[in-house]
Amino acid sequence: MKIDRFEDIQAWEESKNLTNSIYEVCKGNLFFKDFGLKDQIQRASVSIMANIAEGFDSASDIEFIKFLVYSRRSTSEVQSHLYVALDQKYITKDTFNKLYQECKKVKSLISGFIRYLKKT
Repeated sequence: MKIDRFEDIQAWEESKNLTNSIYEVCKGNLFFKDFGLKDQIQRASVSIMANIAEGFDSASDIEFIKFLVYSRRSTSEVQSHLYVALDQKYITKDTFNKLYQECKKVKSLISGFIRYLKKT
């Protein structure tokens, strides 16, 4: 499959889904009131998408890989923030597990794309 635009990248699509899930969970009463954590986790999830998109328009695969690594790191940041949300009882264990698995999927897709770009 030829990738003509960043929206064609599966990792970007899945990171968009993750971002929507994060925004949805942040609407909960307790989470919504914690402005700092809510802002951080939302920014980190948006950063995943943004870095994939920004990297797509890089001048080289090496530069693109750099942005994909930033994106993967932002996914780890989201995972870390999920622990805080769980510990503060802003989310249930089931919600934590669901979102954590979404993060793992995104990280896996990003890592696979990095491997692909390194081979080409």
